[in-house]
This record gives sequence, C-alpha cells and structure tokens, in this order.
Amino acid sequence: MDLLKRVQRRSPEMWRQSFGLLGKSYTHDTMGSFLLGKWLYTSLYSVPLCSAVVDVAIQDYVADVASELTYQNKSAISTEVLFAFPLGPQMSIYSFQACSEDAKVQAMLQDEVRASRHEQANPHRGVGGAAHGLPGDQLSVLPLPTQAQQLHEATGSWEDLEYLQDHSRYPGEVFACFLGTLSPGRELVVTLRYVQELSREPDGAARFVLPHTLHPYTELHAWNCLSSQLPYSLLLTASLQSPRGVADVQANCSLTPLIYTVQDRSTAQVSLDGSPPGQHDLELLVYFGDPSAVSAVVEKGNPEAPPGSLLGDPMVLVTLAPSIPEAVPGQRQSGEFIFLLDTTFLERAQDSLLFLLKSLPLGCYFNIYCYEAASVGIYPQSVEYTQDNVTEAMRRIPSTGSTPGDTNLLGTLRTIHGTPRPPGHARQLFIFMTGLPSDKEAIAAEVCRHRNSHRCFSFSFSEDSAALATALARETGGEATYVSSNNSMTAVVLQCLKRALKPAAEVVSLSWTLPRGLEVEVLGGTPQFIFQGQHSLLYAQIHGQAQLPMCFQDMMGAKGVMTLQCSLDGQDVTHRIEFPLCSQGDGRLAGHRLAARSLLQRLLPEAASGSEDEPRHRAVEISLASGIICPFTSYVGIRTSQRVPWYQGPLALLAPWQSHISCQMVELRGSCKASSCYPVTVWVPPGWLTVVQESWRALRQLTCGIAALPNRGACSKPYKPLPASVSSLKYVDPTAYVLCSPIFAPWSTEAIAECQKLVVLQSEDGSWALSSGLASVLEVDEAEIKRKMPGEVMEPSIWATVLAVTWLHRPDKCYQDYCELLEAKAVTWLCSRAGSQLDKCLEAANNLLGSSTQPSTFRL
Repeated sequence: MDLLKRVQRRSPEMWRQSFGLLGKSYTHDTMGSFLLGKWLYTSLYSVPLCSAVVDVAIQDYVADVASELTYQNKSAISTEVLFAFPLGPQMSIYSFQACSEDAKVQAMLQDEVRASRHEQANPHRGVGGAAHGLPGDQLSVLPLPTQAQQLHEATGSWEDLEYLQDHSRYPGEVFACFLGTLSPGRELVVTLRYVQELSREPDGAARFVLPHTLHPYTELHAWNCLSSQLPYSLLLTASLQSPRGVADVQANCSLTPLIYTVQDRSTAQVSLDGSPPGQHDLELLVYFGDPSAVSAVVEKGNPEAPPGSLLGDPMVLVTLAPSIPEAVPGQRQSGEFIFLLDTTFLERAQDSLLFLLKSLPLGCYFNIYCYEAASVGIYPQSVEYTQDNVTEAMRRIPSTGSTPGDTNLLGTLRTIHGTPRPPGHARQLFIFMTGLPSDKEAIAAEVCRHRNSHRCFSFSFSEDSAALATALARETGGEATYVSSNNSMTAVVLQCLKRALKPAAEVVSLSWTLPRGLEVEVLGGTPQFIFQGQHSLLYAQIHGQAQLPMCFQDMMGAKGVMTLQCSLDGQDVTHRIEFPLCSQGDGRLAGHRLAARSLLQRLLPEAASGSEDEPRHRAVEISLASGIICPFTSYVGIRTSQRVPWYQGPLALLAPWQSHISCQMVELRGSCKASSCYPVTVWVPPGWLTVVQESWRALRQLTCGIAALPNRGACSKPYKPLPASVSSLKYVDPTAYVLCSPIFAPWSTEAIAECQKLVVLQSEDGSWALSSGLASVLEVDEAEIKRKMPGEVMEPSIWATVLAVTWLHRPDKCYQDYCELLEAKAVTWLCSRAGSQLDKCLEAANNLLGSSTQPSTFRL
C-alpha cells in the first residue's frame, strides 16, 4: 500500500495535536494586575516555531528521540508561555529542559509521598522541595513579593491547563510545563527526549511517526496557506540498527540515500532531504532483513549506575516475531475461548452469545462464566467444542440476570486463572461489562499478574467501564470495544472473534547459554503464545561477571546463545540465535528505559490495589532511576536564573537563584468545544483598564496580603493537592470506539432475526440437516426442496448446506457481518464432503431460490 495512503487512513489521536509552546499576552502590563488576569489576557495561542532538530535512533522496534526546538516571541509584548507535549502510544519522556537568555528550566522527578511529607513538615519554606537529583536545601527561600509572583505564575499556569482541558480534541496524556515570561524578540530553546516502542506493520516494518509537536503543519500556526513552505526549518537524522540487517526505509517525504556504516548492513543512517510533508505527518517505515524472525541485541548499561541495578547491567533487547502462516477460514483450529457474561444484561446477550458459539471452529475448547455473587462456570473447566456441549451450555445459561451490584468479576477471574489450560490451546477471554466494579484496581492487578498466559477482548456497555475494559485489553495484547447499542453488539463481538481466530505459536521454552558467571533475567516473564501479526518485545538483563577462558582478553569475542522453542500446529520449531556479548548502543539507554517503563506498567496495578507497600516502593525506585514517571512520582520544574555573561560584579559570585515552577503530566479528556487553540478577542469595557491602573497601590497591598497567607496556616504550595488514591486506569473516551465501529443500518435488527433462525439450525461442524425447520426459514415447501435435490447427491445434508449458504447470498440481503465465520465453516465442510456434486448443487440452489450466487463463494 502506498505510504501516503497509509498516513491518510490513520484515525485521529490525541498525540496528533500540535500544542508545543503556547502563550498568552496581557493587554495591559502592570504589576499586581494578575488577579484580574482572566479578564486581561486572550486565550492561549501557539508561539511560532523557528527550527526543529530531531535525532532518531531506531533499533528494531525501539526508538529513542532527541529533539531541540527553538521558539521566538515575534509579538510586540511579553508573553507568558506554557510548553505542552501530547504523548503518543507506548511513549515516555525521560528528559526535558528549556533555556532562555535569563533562565533555565529543568524537569525532575520526585517521590510524591516524600514530597508531601516534606511540605507538611516544612509549611513555611515556600519553594523548598525534595526533587530527585537536587536536594531541597539547595533551593533559596524567596521573599514575600517573589512568593506572590510565584503564586501568580502557578495560578496562571493552572488556568492554562484548564484551557487545554476545554480545548483538547482528543483524550490522552500531556506533559505540561509553565516556563514563565518570554520578552518580545527573545528565543526559547526546548530540549526534549523520549523513548517509544514502535508498532509493527503487517509486512513486518517498524513504523515511526514524528510527533505533531516536532512537526506542526495545521492551522495552529498562521503561516501562508498559499505557499507549501513551512514557516520553520526541520533537520531530521535517523540512525537505524538491527542484527537482522536494515533492508530499506520508506517515507512520505524525500530522504537521502541509505548509508550503511558497517559491512554486514546491521547499522545505517538516513536524513531528511528537503522539506517535510506540509499537510501530513512525517512517517518512516523501516524494513529489516527478515521481517518474520527472532533477534537479540545487547545494549550496554550506564557506567555511572551501580552494578546489579536496572540501568547498570547490560540489557538484551529480544524481538520475537516467528513466521506464522495464515489459517484457512472454517478449518479446525486450536484455542480456548472463555466468555465472561455480566449477569445484569443476560437477556441482551443471548443473541450475541448464540452467534459467538456457532462461529467457533472445530478443535477448540470453550467455557462460559456468568459472574455474579457466587461465580461458577457452565462447566468446571473448558470442554471440547461439540454439538452436545454447545447445546448443554445454552441450556444452562440463566434466562434472567441479577440485579446491579451482585457481580463478582474478580472472583471469576481468579477461578479461571486457577483452572488448567488445555495443552496447546491459547487462552482468550471475552469479557462483557455493563458497569464499573468497585474492586476495579484489584481486577486490573489480577489480569496483569497473568498477562503472559492469556489475551482479553473486553466489551463495555457503559462509559464508566470503558477505562477498565481498555486496561484489561492493553495489558494482555487484546482489544477493547465500546458497544453503544444493542443492534451493534452482535456484529462487533463477531469482528473481535474473527481477529481472535488468527493462529498463534506456542512458546514452549526460552533458554540461554552464556559464559560462566553470567545469568539472564527476563523482566516481566515470557509470553506463552505469540499471535499472527503481532510481535513480542522482551527485555532480558544480564547479571554477574563473566569468567572467560584465557583466549578471551575481554568481552569483544564472547558470545551468547538464545534458543526459542515454539509449537505451531503440533510442529516443533526451534530458533537458535547467537549474539555478541560485547555491549552495543550509543549510551542513550533506550532499551533500559523501555524496560523500566514495562516494569512500571506491571507494578502499577498491584501498587494501586493497595495490597502491600513493596510494589509502590519498587515503582518509585525504578521511576527515579530511569527518569520514567509513574503515578507515585511527579515532575517538579526547577527554574535556575542565568547570569548575564558581561556582568562581573560582586553578585556574580553568588550561587544561581532557583525556584520551583508548575510541571506535570496532565490527563485531558477531550472536548468538542473547539478544534484547536487559537486567539480569542476579549471585550473590555471603556475606561476599565484606567481604573485598574489607578488602583495599582490597592492591588499591590492585596497581593502582599495573599503572599502572607502561608504564614497564617494556609497551604504554601501552589500546586494542586495530590489525589487521595492512585489509579492504574486512565481515562477513556467511549466515543472513540463508537467512531471506529461500523455504522449499522435500521434493518440490522431484522437481519439478525432472520439469520438467527438459520443459525440455530446449524450443526457445530458447519452443516445443516434437511428438515422442516430449514424449509420454513427458506420459505420453500419441504417436499419441493427434496424434489429439486440433484440425483447425484448421496447425502441430504450436502444439499441442505448448499441451500443455506446460497440463501445467505440473496441479492437483496447482506448478512456478511453476522455470518462470515459460519459460512466459512459450512464451505469447508462442503469442500471435504461434496466433491464433484457441489457444482450441480449450486446450480440447482440458484434456480430454486432465484439467486445468483457465484461459484467462488464455495471456493470453486
């Protein structure tokens, strides 16, 4: 597919908003007038970007991005600026700094609990704190007027964040830092670094998209729409590395020729040649030597970190992407499918459950749990997919649901995780939720603990349960769907089942052979299954000191071996990967930081559930060491005043003056109020500014009074208070699922009812029996059906199955969304039974039903 078409078909996401450096300008610049700031400044607008320098390091499906953004205040008045960076999927910031002529701002991490205790123990210190890497006793205590100014800046920055909340189009996380005032003509240089796990395209390419903040091209910047020239310069270089070899790079813009830096083509460099795309995201697709392969590469640790620590020891980046062939629809297939039904909506789920059970393939296992106060399965453990078992399961499902509040999803999950999985069958859960359980954090922790042993497809039927449904799917590599109506439920769950039926390779074992003295720890464990179209990125850390033979003077010639044993359709496949133990990498520690991010994601549900303190302490330790934020740590902005170079007076000997500023991660919920941040004209009553100017003395006295509030027992910290509890669930906008869901016509209810009559009659092997019930659905007399049956047909069920499939393809009907899997199973059964009779049966069926079904429908 053409790369430009790929870019155009992407659905809008939170991180596609530009944001960047936002400013607000006051209509009158007087000291002390900030108390009326809501009436004096216009809305946030984008400060022009002058240049962007981006250095990208891509190693297989891991990226480390270092960027330097230069902004300039081109207005005639001073501007208060806020830097906002929307985070994309699988992305984490680990370094931020902003420099101007008179100050430098650096974002640092701190333990929220220790910082809170420090505030309570030192209520009069003003800006003192316990930021990681910068002890609080190095910060100066500010005099009262400066504290008032800080209160003003903090208050104004929170107003800016509220503005972003109201004017954000998409929900998601945003890194926001208030940077103070930028004078006319002055420049501000922002240095931002982040790491990201890259998505894998169906053809095996690693997909990298430059964030919108680093490449803004929309109406947020008022550049000349008649010209294709962007108002800023972009310099982008990319370093590519893979032990499989770098085969090619494609982009939706001009690139320099690929330059290989080593003979085996394992590393290469490429740069932007000319202007970036003016109306699209800048996107790179990196192709490796073998897109379906297993690889391992060692990244050296940080020499300044202590040995044995997360950042101190070498890290092995393992990519598991074994070749898995496509499965023929309708054929026998392994897998364990467990359906968890909220008993509060059983009556609504009956139709969908029928279609789900009938669409399962032969050879799989299944079970159904109706989770309520006492959760038990239809069967003690999953049973083989047979007609008798399906019939018995449908009979045992209660026809009426329980009252809200009686559900016990946590107990049901624990029961399932304690039940043995059928050997060779990948476990997949289909979870239906109508409301948000009160023990949501414990549920998320339970699923996270078993994330390597199963995959979740979760369906939420209420907005409050969307966040939990998304968390369960994200942790296990599944999918989450918000079902907005009864009509769409059946088609949506069948679409998910179709994706769940992709074949999988079972990971039998992952073993390591290393020199004596070394051992490997796979952080987060090894997945039990890898599904087609997906890859698994593992982080394995090497501990110890190698005891090398005399022939090795150092680690340059030492090698390790990783052996992966998989089972695919009963056939054992072994991948033996030899890799050099000599640490590679440019010292940016992308693999180490992403390993820390992965560990934090696993620790968060347990830490948020509050079961014990150890997960929280471990999460804080990892966060502070790696620079990757977690809910138990927070950013604090350290603003350091710069000394002008020409000043040589006695004050030059003093230490730089430092203070805290607002800097944090903000979770925006999205809004339809506006499509972007843009200036808004504010009406000011005649003579009002004159009144403000004349009352400057009174306003100043009021300012000093507010500054003195901390001495009277008020809160001295300008930041918002910490939440009472930390949640592992992020806000999810259910409308995002609705927009991605198919649009259903009014006749969908009628179509489901018509199909249901036929589906009930289908056997588990995909065939139909010739019966009066089938004749009733086809609206043809049973005697007529028997009379029109071709003489060559020896088995009546063959004729009946051909009629049923032909009926589904009537020209005035469309049952594709509901019967695609059922039909595939029926056609597979016919191809194995009918043989040469199929041609005659299709011709007779078209004549009897007045249809024109093509032979290709039956794979002829």
